[in-house]
Amino acid sequence: MAARAKTRFVCQQCGNVAPKWLGRCGACNAWGSVVEEADVDTPRTSGAAFGAIPAGRAQRLSEVSGADVARRASGFGEFDRVLGGGVVPGMLVLVGGDPGIGKSTLLLQAADRIARMGATVLYVTGEESPRQTRMRADRVGAGHENLWLLAETSLERVEQQIEVLKPDFMVLDSVQTLQSADLTTAPGSVGQLRAVTARLMALAKSREIATFLVGHVTKDGAIAGPRVLEHMVDTVLYFEGQRGHPFRLLRAVKNRFGSTDEIGAFEMRAGGLAEITNPSALFLAERASGASGSVVAASFEGSRPLLVEVQALVSPTAYGNPRRTAIGVDSGRVALLLAVLEKRAELHIGAADIFVNVAGGRHLDEPAVDLAVITALASSHLNRVVDAQTLVFGEVGLGGEVRGVTGAAARVAEAWQLGFTRVILPAGNREGLEVPEAVTIVPVARIEAALEALF
Repeated sequence: MAARAKTRFVCQQCGNVAPKWLGRCGACNAWGSVVEEADVDTPRTSGAAFGAIPAGRAQRLSEVSGADVARRASGFGEFDRVLGGGVVPGMLVLVGGDPGIGKSTLLLQAADRIARMGATVLYVTGEESPRQTRMRADRVGAGHENLWLLAETSLERVEQQIEVLKPDFMVLDSVQTLQSADLTTAPGSVGQLRAVTARLMALAKSREIATFLVGHVTKDGAIAGPRVLEHMVDTVLYFEGQRGHPFRLLRAVKNRFGSTDEIGAFEMRAGGLAEITNPSALFLAERASGASGSVVAASFEGSRPLLVEVQALVSPTAYGNPRRTAIGVDSGRVALLLAVLEKRAELHIGAADIFVNVAGGRHLDEPAVDLAVITALASSHLNRVVDAQTLVFGEVGLGGEVRGVTGAAARVAEAWQLGFTRVILPAGNREGLEVPEAVTIVPVARIEAALEALF
């Protein structure tokens, strides 16, 4: 009689191994995430498979060659910006995002543009039929002869096609659908994800294939599977956006080949994703003129300044308890700024209904927008319009002081490029700040001074 195969119980959220089945994982406290799996070791890969020197032999760091790696342009300037300047041969990138946000569209367009530059590209889909992918390709104008399509979920058959095609660039959509025959567990399980990613990493490094993996996300917005998946890859990108808004942001949370401070801006259109080289102009395109409670703030997204409209509405409450609603900014921060406005500027608006919104569906978590929120609240309460060519930014303290922020010069330069002629900023940022002659700088040390300059 054959011996019974050994099994173990693994949490599909954090990868914790338990001696028996549990309804709730003892490591991450997730309910219903512990699954029984066959106890099979992940296939091992040798050091040589990763393009490294033979195991057991040290090498002087100064003697290591290949420090200057030639990057390949993807045809998407915003995409290359986030990657650190282009696609590096042999890089392994994990791309996550909400369902329907445009991950597959982005990578299909990038694959087609790279194929048009003479590279051999393999697009592997494990979730769609070839006809479905072709329909998307026709919509976005993709379909170069160097772009190959494979509908497959078996890792071994994908490896066979890699041997035949020898691609320079590869997309796998998605990594949770791939399955290795070496393991008996279901696709997307912890064991399968580890085994599949390890073998793909070995292929990418040994053959210098730039490989992009599409990853599903959980309800919390994190990439599904254990965190070890993000540790194994070179770069982790998140494709973000608000439903109902065409604006999309590609953000790096890990990048071994570049900075994680960069973001790429895109707009979803009928013909696919289009780059936005000036996202500030997009956010301000539909700004209402002559309306109180509207202020333009300068916030940083990565290393680029972004101008957005902060809106506020203060109206008498019809009920006993006034309402407080904040969209796009932290509600706790808005409550703090309301208290500062009442105490320091003596504007008694606590008994009114208060609504704060960031136009365009963006979420601002930078303290530099504090002064803009306070200005918008005061503008709506006083029913006074802030000049449309005025930009406001600065952090506000509990004492009513306006504190300096980083990147003041870049914020002012962005405002000047979009035609703003007046900037209200912290007094601490004025010293040494060089600005164009057409821009008037108004430094303020307290919120009372800012309100006096505006109204």
